[in-house]
Amino acid sequence: MMTFGYSALLFLFWILLSGHFDPLLLGLGGTSVILTVFLMRRMNILDHESFPSQIFLQLPAYFVYIFWEIVKANIDVLKQIMSLSGKPISPHMVDIDLPQKTDLGRVIYANSITLTPGTVSVELTKDKIIVHALTKDAADDLFTGNMAKAIPDRILDK
Repeated sequence: MMTFGYSALLFLFWILLSGHFDPLLLGLGGTSVILTVFLMRRMNILDHESFPSQIFLQLPAYFVYIFWEIVKANIDVLKQIMSLSGKPISPHMVDIDLPQKTDLGRVIYANSITLTPGTVSVELTKDKIIVHALTKDAADDLFTGNMAKAIPDRILDK
């Protein structure tokens, strides 16, 4: 069932990117999708983390959350650059515990931290992440755990 779902998703993605609906091109696109999925199954790389269908329902809420966090962080960095806030830049390196149990969840969390301006994931291990933050406030925001709770990893942990 996962193979069929992955094939359908790849074919829809191919149609979206190509924009061609000629029978010949649809056939060639379908053939390339079938060949790709066949090779993925043969290489044994088609598993629950390469096609995380369990988290699809949580992705829209996560995208809204991360977009809002990026906007807030951009405003904060802009204030720091323009010296509108009276606080000086105070770079910090902090260790943050990882509540995510899966590799996919850990990577999404590390990338989410890096996506928000003013913070960069420096090192990712099994149980913690080292983050460079532009200000102490940005580092403290990560310790609240709000971003970790927004990561769509919860279904995979169960």
